[in-house]
Amino acid sequence: MEIKFDKKTVLLTGAAGGIGSEMARQFARDGAALALCDRKPPEALAREIRETGGSAEAFGFDLTDPEDVKAGVKRIADAFGRIDILINNAGINVGPEERKTVETFSEEWWDAINKVDLDGTFHCTQAALAYMPEGSCIVNISSIVGMVPLRNQCAFTAAKAGVINFTKAIAMELAPRGIRANVICPGTVGLAITNRLWSADDRMKALLAHIPMGRQGTPKDIADAAEFLSSGMASYITGAVLPVDGGWTCGGSARNF
Repeated sequence: MEIKFDKKTVLLTGAAGGIGSEMARQFARDGAALALCDRKPPEALAREIRETGGSAEAFGFDLTDPEDVKAGVKRIADAFGRIDILINNAGINVGPEERKTVETFSEEWWDAINKVDLDGTFHCTQAALAYMPEGSCIVNISSIVGMVPLRNQCAFTAAKAGVINFTKAIAMELAPRGIRANVICPGTVGLAITNRLWSADDRMKALLAHIPMGRQGTPKDIADAAEFLSSGMASYITGAVLPVDGGWTCGGSARNF
């Protein structure tokens, strides 16, 4: 069944990243009107989408600033009239050099990760709901480490676990209003940053050996899942946690890579 969004407005955070930009292109190809959001407005991506016949506008706001989020979401609602689909995709994590045990983990990084990954999801959801009619939906992007933790990533693991349970909580609250909320948990996705991380010390070989499907995910894999959960085909799905990980978590562990 072909998915079409018929000019439904999609508010997408983290639009400038590899996963976010693929989501944007795919939703636009399938008829959505995109409000592309990042800390700095992703103007080039919006222009690319318009030049290929899609509908997109770029917006910038700081997810760590609740008032800036409210103002940014209001600008989007004023421009588009409503918000039909909210995708909380923005997130950050530490690089390999900052991955430390809890005794030595940086408080600065703890605060930064939780403010973007968890608090930002809360602030954007809270702001957007004022403009979301019955039949709308929310798709939050967590991670498999929110389900099965990895060593030396206490902040990212905690934040992404929070996103999962936040999504379940709001799914219960919003169901009577006809608004669905689901969460996607990507495994490792083949982006430049992840390739740099896993290529060190032959870790990529060990990683792929642990994934039953034998490959990393792609941004399209995540975009496909987001489109499904945003579409009418998922009209009776809310509060779901969908791993998109090639089977990584089948055994209940993400291992300590």
